[in-house]
Amino acid sequence: MDKVAMVSGANRGIGREIALELHRRGYRLSLGMRDPSSFDNDLDAFLFAYEARDGHAARQWVNATVDRFGRLDVLVSNAGICKMVTFDDDASELLDETLDINVKAPFRLAQAALPHLRRAGNGRFVQLASLSGKRVKNLNVGYQMSKHAVIALTHAVRRAGWDDGVRATAVCPGFVNTDMAAGLADLPPDAMTQPGDIASIVVNTLELPNTASMAELLINCRHEDML
Repeated sequence: MDKVAMVSGANRGIGREIALELHRRGYRLSLGMRDPSSFDNDLDAFLFAYEARDGHAARQWVNATVDRFGRLDVLVSNAGICKMVTFDDDASELLDETLDINVKAPFRLAQAALPHLRRAGNGRFVQLASLSGKRVKNLNVGYQMSKHAVIALTHAVRRAGWDDGVRATAVCPGFVNTDMAAGLADLPPDAMTQPGDIASIVVNTLELPNTASMAELLINCRHEDML
C-alpha cells in the first residue's frame, strides 16, 4: 500500500519541492497551506487550508487526512516564518507570531499525528529546522529561539515514538535559495543550497530503515567550523 505523507507549507519553496519529490516516489499526499487555491495541484494531492496559528487546525488536518486515506505514515513539518525579533525592539507581537508558527504549530501537528505514526509501525517525522537552531550568528533572537525549540521537539518525538517504530529527524539547513532567504544572505542564489537538494535529502531520510536513524541533519552551503 502506498504510504501517506503530510507536508505543511507545501505551496512554495522547500515544502513544495518535498511534495514533488514524494509524489515522484509514489507517496499519497496531504498538503497543508494557507491558501490551497495558490497551489497548482497537478499531483492529485489532498489540499487542506491549514492556518498554523489556529489552535484547532493541526488536529482537523490530521483527522481529515486519515479520513481520506485511512492511514498516516509521514509528517513533514515545514511551515515557518523568519521575522526580525531583537533585544532592541518592542517586538512582543512578532515574537508571539514567531513562536506560534515555528514552535506551537509543529508541536500541535506532532501531537495529533503521533498516534497514527505509531500505528504505522515505521512512521516518520521530519522537522525543517535551521542551522540557527544549532548556533547563534546574529541578533534575530526570536528566530533562533524558535529553531532551537523545534530541534528539541524533534528529539522528544523521536524518544516518544521510538519503541513503536517512529523515527524523527530535524533537518537543519543554512541559506537555501527561497523567498525567505532573499535579502538575508550575502550569497548569490546559485551559491545557496537549492530547495530540490533539501527535498532529496529529506525523502532519502524518510526511506532509511529503522536501524539507520538520524536525529539531526546539518546542511550548509558554506564552511563553518563543526557545521
